[in-house]
Amino acid sequence: MADDPESRDAGAAAAIAAASLVGPAQVVARIVDFGLLRSFRPIFSARLASALHPLGAVFLVVFGAPGIVAFALLHGAGNGMITIAKGTLPLAAFGPRGYGLRSGLLSAPARTVQAAAPFLFGLLLNAAGIGAIALSAGLSLAAFGSLFLLRPRGAALDGQGLSARGL
Repeated sequence: MADDPESRDAGAAAAIAAASLVGPAQVVARIVDFGLLRSFRPIFSARLASALHPLGAVFLVVFGAPGIVAFALLHGAGNGMITIAKGTLPLAAFGPRGYGLRSGLLSAPARTVQAAAPFLFGLLLNAAGIGAIALSAGLSLAAFGSLFLLRPRGAALDGQGLSARGL
């Protein structure tokens, strides 16, 4: 780990290159979730997804600029997997009855925050530097921890008799 803050700076070109990996990482994570993790319960995918961003933040903090690629890949993978979990976890937790309403109620606060997130995170990054990454990693770890508070209610069935993967 370098001590000089300037040597830890990734620079604009490296940051743009790393950012270009986020989208492909999202797609690969969704394929992995749909393929390899298909037999796991949705809660497992949600927990894994919420742990990937903080793990990427560790790479960024420990390795500085060289860790930016790992950060982008892990952040993207977590983001890709969480989009799937947002749909499957409420179905597994609450069942199909009122699924649309529950999903809407659960996603409304997140959508509101997501709309402002790039701007607010940019301000935070400008003011706090790497501390902004630590804050976002901490929030992800809080989500990770809260997912352990969910308890299975049994396998839910959708209207067509198909088993939701359960919690």
